[in-house]
Amino acid sequence: MIQDLTVGDSQKVLFRYTIPMFISVAFQQIYNIADSMIAGKFAGEDALAAVGASYPITMIFMAVAVGCNIGCSVVISQLFGAKEYQQLKTAVSTTFITGLVLSTLLTIIGLLTTPAMMRMIQTPENIFADGALYLKIYIGGFVFLFLYNVTTGMFNSLGDSKTPLYFLIGSSIGNIVLDLVFVAVFHWGVAGVAWATFLAQGVACILALLAFRRRVAEVRTEVRPEVFSLPVLKKIAFVAIPSILQQSFVSIGNIFIQSLVNSYGSNVIAGYSAAVKLNTFIITGFTTLGNGVSGFTAQNLGAGLPGRIREGYKAGMKMAVCVAVPFFVAYFFFGRIMMLLFMEDTGSAAMDTGAIFLKIVAPFYFIIAIKLVADGALRGAEAMKYFMISTFTDLILRVILAYVFSGWLSSSTGIWLSWPVGWSVATVLSVVFYRKVVKKATICN
Repeated sequence: MIQDLTVGDSQKVLFRYTIPMFISVAFQQIYNIADSMIAGKFAGEDALAAVGASYPITMIFMAVAVGCNIGCSVVISQLFGAKEYQQLKTAVSTTFITGLVLSTLLTIIGLLTTPAMMRMIQTPENIFADGALYLKIYIGGFVFLFLYNVTTGMFNSLGDSKTPLYFLIGSSIGNIVLDLVFVAVFHWGVAGVAWATFLAQGVACILALLAFRRRVAEVRTEVRPEVFSLPVLKKIAFVAIPSILQQSFVSIGNIFIQSLVNSYGSNVIAGYSAAVKLNTFIITGFTTLGNGVSGFTAQNLGAGLPGRIREGYKAGMKMAVCVAVPFFVAYFFFGRIMMLLFMEDTGSAAMDTGAIFLKIVAPFYFIIAIKLVADGALRGAEAMKYFMISTFTDLILRVILAYVFSGWLSSSTGIWLSWPVGWSVATVLSVVFYRKVVKKATICN
């Protein structure tokens, strides 16, 4: 259902719009966690480490998909808010054509460079073959992943956050079932985990594309829109490229951190891989709330309603803090119990690593929640310069301090201490930038 975010009580509108998005990403993270759970439980800690070792590389590919998702959704949200439906349809077709070419090119490059990328992050020999196999299968399905993410962004930009939820629930359940069949029954190991994701994502992508085609046909225009427009592509690229760069540099930073983690051996890799999946669950949740604020901001900016932007930001903050509370409690006080999702031995070095990581970062979820909601408002207002400054500050601090702290302590614990510092400094910047951007929008209107 297409929804206009420029009318009605801001808090209620944002809540109804964002909650399906949050549930969607929860299911997505559940099946990501299920990959690691099933690998660790049925194929052993080395399989868990192999899946985790390739994680920062897969996130580079995901960064391109997410960046394009953000770029097209911000532009389409603004066009929808301004009731410029002809340009909206042109933006949709332009995005799909460009996205298909880009994702195909990246798939070819990724398949050719998989071994080199795995060596670059110093993957231990005992998990190298499985890690490379997982990565190749993942990259082979990147076109599906890319187009699905872009389609989801377009649904959200039209105010419809429920339809992507239905597809993602089906995809998540299908992925978990296939994981169990391929790994627990057929004993395919890491390859089974990868193929389960490939198939589930492929089916979800095709169904989402068919549904969106029908949905966009509901938007009527008097003149037949252009199929491809270079000016529209430039407008999308203005938001998408900084978002891709931001996401990519974060992933590259994670590669440096993963390389440092890998130097401590497969036990630390396995513990970090499990803990970072739990951490990613909540961080992605905050990012999704930020994306809801982004769509809300973009539509209301397009409609010339800056006052509603402030209202949406405040509502987003309340929701993010409420979400942070249960995850802080679960990870800080019951981190070892959470780690049992992935491994059996409560006294192992991997278990110790993951529990320490969660205890260090969990108290700062309240801080990073504020940053990611503010970032959503900055993206929706196309304030990409400020968005990138804040994000790169966090990234650079975390990478540098990971090496510094781990050297001082001669322990992997030093790596985890870099998270709170980077998050805290970047949050201050994001909030300051948000206030500046909203003040400017108010004056202009």
